[in-house]
Amino acid sequence: MSAKDATPAALELSTIQPIPASERHGRARDLFTIWFGSNIMLLTVVTGALAVTVFKLPLLPALVALIAGNLFGAVFMALHSAQGPQLGVPQMVQTRGQFGSYGSLLVVALVVIMYLGFFASNLVMGGQALHSRYPMFGTHLAIVLVGAISVVATVFGYRLIHAYTRLMSYLSGAVLLLCFAWILGVHGLPADVWQRNTFSTAGFLGTLSVAALWQLAYAPYVSDYSRYMPANTGSRAAFWSSYWGCCLGSILPMVLGVLVGLSADGDVIAGLIELTGPASTLVVAVFSVGIAATNAMNLYCGTLSTITVGQTLVPRWAAGALSRAVTALVLFGMALALALLGQDDFMLNYTNFILLLLYVLVPWTAINLVDYYLVAHGNYDVPSFFRRDGGIYGYFNWTAVGCYLLGVLVQVPFMATELYTGVVAKAIGGADIAWIVGLAVISPVYYLASRRRGLRALGGLKGSVR
Repeated sequence: MSAKDATPAALELSTIQPIPASERHGRARDLFTIWFGSNIMLLTVVTGALAVTVFKLPLLPALVALIAGNLFGAVFMALHSAQGPQLGVPQMVQTRGQFGSYGSLLVVALVVIMYLGFFASNLVMGGQALHSRYPMFGTHLAIVLVGAISVVATVFGYRLIHAYTRLMSYLSGAVLLLCFAWILGVHGLPADVWQRNTFSTAGFLGTLSVAALWQLAYAPYVSDYSRYMPANTGSRAAFWSSYWGCCLGSILPMVLGVLVGLSADGDVIAGLIELTGPASTLVVAVFSVGIAATNAMNLYCGTLSTITVGQTLVPRWAAGALSRAVTALVLFGMALALALLGQDDFMLNYTNFILLLLYVLVPWTAINLVDYYLVAHGNYDVPSFFRRDGGIYGYFNWTAVGCYLLGVLVQVPFMATELYTGVVAKAIGGADIAWIVGLAVISPVYYLASRRRGLRALGGLKGSVR
């Protein structure tokens, strides 16, 4: 079946293989809808509410921190998205070009854990919301239902996920506007909403970090959804479509979360149901379906990353649609267990999870972007990605591996979480600036180290020619 004749319901046959020119399709605006539609969901609302429920910020500073964090973090997300049309492979496969075939396994394994964490978090959110508004569904059953919809989309693959999120862009977007209209125009905000909570630098930086992470967390898989685009899509068009789709799709529900968090006591989902009154029946149903769309993306990319690990160890394995289906079911079972076991302490577990995730993602995104845009200038030997010995990239690129480990270690004194607070973070009142330090240190260090490595390699080549 040709790309032109394929329908969203057509089963995707490829997994991590390079996408040939004959199968390329789509337009840059498709990247807007996939990131806009996939972000309008309950977990985004809950993440926005952290600004006022966990970090205890007043209304205006909460909004400023959330907007600034998203606008900044989305720059990195969109730069990764622009790589997809040029290389035609999943993001984690491309990571072999920076870390080597075996060197990339550490990063890919961490990314799989990330997907499972977000998948499980979304299952808990969707299940609890459905149970709250539709008591006939037990929480366990509701969690399974949300997950089942995600698995179906993952099995069918790329086209169905794009079509799913395109539909949710309109449906979830309309319901989001309904929420704002109902809360602001019908229910109204508390009279003292501007006086609630007290500003703190630690709370502001914590909120900024969470918002930036929300965008950075997409970096390891964002190009998975642009890799089928024609090579002439253009890096600029891919960048801006992804950037504004993800920014608007994230900021608007996070703002809703702030309003709910300040207006309702206790559980954010229960507060949303209370504030939207009769409209909550539609709100919960649509936002829960939206969670399933986003979870399909998490499971799809987690599956591709798991296949990447397998193909690295067994290069002759040509994984196809059946392999994707089986791998997706295994990962779904693992995430389902996490969701069912961790649902009682969800908010605490989720907050700690996303902050710890930030520390391991930051050095990877710095290395990947510096290598792609400043060192390799987008020119990679794609066939080498699929060789066990890494081809021209080898088993390990110790420059990248060393910089990655340094990037994690350099953040330790600046970390501020419930589990651990570094000495510098304590000295500045618990403010978390670790991810900023990680980006600022590793980006130039990796660039300079790569330049020196390249010059040494060039000098050795000249010497051998002589």
